[in-house]
Amino acid sequence: MTAPISVVIAEDDPQIAEIQRRFVEKTPGYQVVGIAHGLAEARDLIDVFQPQLLLLDNQFPTGTGLELLREMRAEDCHTDVILVTAATEVETLRAAMRSGIFDYILKPVVFERLQSALFNYSAHLNKLSDMDSLVQSDVDGLLQSPTSETTGTSQPVNPSTPRLPKGIDGLTLDKIRNVFTEPGIHLNAEQVGHKIGASRTTARRYLEYLVSTDELTAEVSYGSVGRPERKYRHPG
Repeated sequence: MTAPISVVIAEDDPQIAEIQRRFVEKTPGYQVVGIAHGLAEARDLIDVFQPQLLLLDNQFPTGTGLELLREMRAEDCHTDVILVTAATEVETLRAAMRSGIFDYILKPVVFERLQSALFNYSAHLNKLSDMDSLVQSDVDGLLQSPTSETTGTSQPVNPSTPRLPKGIDGLTLDKIRNVFTEPGIHLNAEQVGHKIGASRTTARRYLEYLVSTDELTAEVSYGSVGRPERKYRHPG
């Protein structure tokens, strides 16, 4: 079983921090390992737990989240950061981007927006873990805005439909769903990719998303040479 992604929340308002904790823990595959209400406490939690992800407020009584972020980058800290702030100034966003944030969320935090960011982050980690070497299309998929995997053009967002995470295209998602309409089917990512004409990496990204939304379940099986692989099936 894959270990959950560890998260530290740095937020000086205890009520907002608690809301964020509940939002994170409603998202499959995540675990909050610590909550800091000040910058010094945040530094300690990062040092002790070395979390994969930090949800970071900007305004604290003793300084700013951006100052902590710059310190982390100067010390080569590997924790990724999502800035969660009321700051609407473009320069704050620019400064955060220069320091390598993964995402920027404006307060008040909406559950769907935070969950979308967390799904994006999970997909990002999965994609990186599947890569042995890079080609340009891999880099584009990691760094560019959401695009259609078939046309390469930006997709308009219909506000009446649920927002999909970055890297998840609705048309491809439906192709994956259609693969599992047959009862009792168990397939790995490579087999699903072959059926929809996509790479194993792409198929796995979509499959893990469907697991996170409880549309599919994943089980670990062992092949003839003993190598574990994840097989997916419809939970019904």
